Amino acid sequence: MSLIGKIGHFNLFSIDTGDFSLDGGAMFGVVPKTLWSKKIPADDKNRIRMTMRCLLIQSEKTKRNYLVDTGLGYKYDEKFKKIYEVDDEGKDLLTSLKNIGLQADDVTDVIFTHLHFDHGGGAVLKNDLGELEMQFKNATHWITPEHWKAATEPNAREKASFLPENMNPLKETELLKFCNEGFEFEPGLDVIVMNGHTLGQQLPRISDGEKTLVYAADLIPSSAHIPLAWIMGYDMFPLQTLTEKEVFLQNAVDGNWTLFLEHDLENMLIKVDFNGKHYSARAVSEI
Repeated sequence: MSLIGKIGHFNLFSIDTGDFSLDGGAMFGVVPKTLWSKKIPADDKNRIRMTMRCLLIQSEKTKRNYLVDTGLGYKYDEKFKKIYEVDDEGKDLLTSLKNIGLQADDVTDVIFTHLHFDHGGGAVLKNDLGELEMQFKNATHWITPEHWKAATEPNAREKASFLPENMNPLKETELLKFCNEGFEFEPGLDVIVMNGHTLGQQLPRISDGEKTLVYAADLIPSSAHIPLAWIMGYDMFPLQTLTEKEVFLQNAVDGNWTLFLEHDLENMLIKVDFNGKHYSARAVSEI
């Protein structure tokens, strides 16, 4: 079982969808390798190992099963698998759902933080005929309108992250709906919208007034990204990220938030501390 805790009437489960590797320099932007490699070592191709950890939010009140992000999925070929060193052996999306007693048809809502291929790829599959179709046929798929525009009309720099095989089936489905900053799925579950990494990235927040968990997505992809200037080279608007990140981290300190990390191979849950000058991450075992 992957139950990580309970907040209010929500049961929270970690959903593993596999590991992969990305260029360490791209993951840390202007930060020198001599610094970031002390936190996460690189291989001989300068890649760092990361995971794709999703979150299943199960509401006892409404009986809805919310899946936050879907990982990479299963549509990649051998060339793609080799480039990104993909490994989903024994920890793929459907197996992880099965381990908590759910099937794809039991998911009622898919909340995309954003649609880069490692976050939205698992929402679309190839059937036995090689045709693309939606994985979660009974689920409403939620995205911000700003991000949907960015994903379907991408700029040249971000285009490689939005794969047509993930975008096209979503365009054709009636399952897609839009939500905005502060949108409340039900009491205790809303979203925080960030625009630095990509326009309209949404971070789900679960709170009961005492405990709060925020799915940090690509604002804080790993515990090594807590320092303010440690911002990914992938970010479209890094100065916007810097501003958003400082506000977010201070809110995390003031509210004693627990952050759920999507890409950190070693740390799933962290708290944020502030010593008056610097923010730091502290790994925790429970919410």
